[in-house]
Amino acid sequence: MSNSHNAQAAKPNQWLGLLGGGQLGRMFCMAAQSLGFRVLVLDPAANGPAGSVADDQVLADYMDDEGLAQLAARCVGVTTEFENVPALALDTLSKSIPVSPSAFSVGIAQNRIDEKAYIQKCGVPVAPHAAIRQTADISIALEPLLPGILKTARLGYDGKGQVRVKSLDEVQKAFVELGQVECVLEQRLPLLKEVSVIVARDSMGECATFPVAENHHRKGILATTVVPARIDESMGAQARANAIAIAGALDYVGVLCVEFFVVDGMGLVVNEIAPRPHNSGHYSIDACVTSQFEQQARILAKLPLGSTRQHSPAVMVNLLGDLWFTPAGEEREPNWPAVLALPEVKLHLYGKEQARVGRKMGHITIVAAELERALEVAQMVRDILGIGQDDD
Repeated sequence: MSNSHNAQAAKPNQWLGLLGGGQLGRMFCMAAQSLGFRVLVLDPAANGPAGSVADDQVLADYMDDEGLAQLAARCVGVTTEFENVPALALDTLSKSIPVSPSAFSVGIAQNRIDEKAYIQKCGVPVAPHAAIRQTADISIALEPLLPGILKTARLGYDGKGQVRVKSLDEVQKAFVELGQVECVLEQRLPLLKEVSVIVARDSMGECATFPVAENHHRKGILATTVVPARIDESMGAQARANAIAIAGALDYVGVLCVEFFVVDGMGLVVNEIAPRPHNSGHYSIDACVTSQFEQQARILAKLPLGSTRQHSPAVMVNLLGDLWFTPAGEEREPNWPAVLALPEVKLHLYGKEQARVGRKMGHITIVAAELERALEVAQMVRDILGIGQDDD
């Protein structure tokens, strides 16, 4: 395997391209730079989290022909840092330069209807659901799926584009509220918890999975990730095997996150996939031999996958823009000195210029010798910063 990688591996100082300028891109830049690569970001916004640490930036729209041509001319490969980058942009680039993940797999992940059909084809369970493309699809046949959640088929994340529904009337109303775009009605299941698996798959089909993460939310946004997840070993092995099966079926090249619900009486059910590194994998920067972002850079550079061994139990706490405001709405700076006085804490701020309520501004990873201690320190961090308890 190593020979096949060496024959085509990128060399240090060569350029890796990145579509997107957010925090996932910022962490990708840092990981790629530590391997000796230079990173060229294409993003329409100046001073974004990725652009401010990248070696260079093309200020252009994702569908700008000239911008894409610059990326293709200068880079040995291109990746993406958010799933709503137009699949067409990836397709255009792939005609002249290696692109991972492919336009095909990103396209599947961008549509919940296609995504669920594809996952089911792999023999992996998804929540009972129905596609709603038009008002006529809302009929008595949907009754068994209620109570449910109506989700837009496209462009939904962090709880956006989702409405809880109990009756067909509510489905009808929610469909209108969501603009009568393509939707999926999913049955609400008796959830015990949510877990996720990050899988890295290279162009040779080699896979490496990270430890299973346990995720807790507040207002639909990921708030806390606990790793290793508090589930039994056989369920953990099943989650990792399912993630590998999905990556294989998509012929996926890159880093993929598979989110699962642990459902009472049903076991593991896939919620959704994200064709990129994921918020629930940020702990890997401080708690694993190789982070999810380094894996992304290695795959793009055609280098061997790194070890995903977790050397310390970890808890990741998301930092949202809410922390920059008092309860009365006045701006303030969170108390970083008090947080950083805790020896288990690693602070990651994303360099965003403007704090807004609900905006992801950074994260803290607590790395400890024992999971109990990491959970204890996470509570101390919450108390110092005034972060409320998670919803689930």
